[in-house]
Amino acid sequence: MSVEINKYKIFNTELETILERKGKVVINTINAHSYIVAKNDDSFKRALLKSDVLLPDGEGIVFMIRRLLRKKVIKIAGADIHNFLLNHANKNNLKCFYLGSSNQVLNIIKTKINIQYPNIIIKTLSPPFKDVFSENENSEMHVSINDFSPDILFVGMTAPKQEKWIEENKEFINFKFVASIGAVFDFIAKTKKRAPEWMIKIKLEWLYRALTSWRLTKRYLYSNPLFLIEILKLRIKKVLNKLN
Repeated sequence: MSVEINKYKIFNTELETILERKGKVVINTINAHSYIVAKNDDSFKRALLKSDVLLPDGEGIVFMIRRLLRKKVIKIAGADIHNFLLNHANKNNLKCFYLGSSNQVLNIIKTKINIQYPNIIIKTLSPPFKDVFSENENSEMHVSINDFSPDILFVGMTAPKQEKWIEENKEFINFKFVASIGAVFDFIAKTKKRAPEWMIKIKLEWLYRALTSWRLTKRYLYSNPLFLIEILKLRIKKVLNKLN
């Protein structure tokens, strides 16, 4: 994606600024892996660039922004924006829809939300586990979401599928905020564990995830070197532009 990182709408100071945005608000996150994937996936790249809010969910992205754009940013994970929006929903008696994962996970989420956030009205739907949905399957999801008309729609289909689905379907569904939060569904249900708080504080959440998932270990081994090379290339390009 090169220097198009400049186009990203990254909010990293007060999350309350998200609540002030008008119309439908699409919230996505970006990390080093998704940055590398998007360089070779035009539809994923387009979905990220067309986000209303794109949060830096990874220390690599934070490092890139600080080094190349000289902006002070902090990491905001999908779990962080999820908790923030749930607190907002509970204070304002809003409706939340969870789209993604299995019925087993969704039932656990529903039970936990009902206990921890009693003012939230919740509905869930587990879509088919497949790479591409049929027209009928998409239509069924549209109807289910629109009948409920949620204030907040959480989508957990893993990246880049979830971001692309939102971009392709947002005009057909009703919501105020939609957030692609991937693994957060499993974090809530505790089918997967998030890193301990102390590891998050010292910026080692990525290491915990790598050590607890071979799939993520392979992902980090592939993406991180490419991402570091990308930062180096952009840094050199920036220096050369200054000299010319």
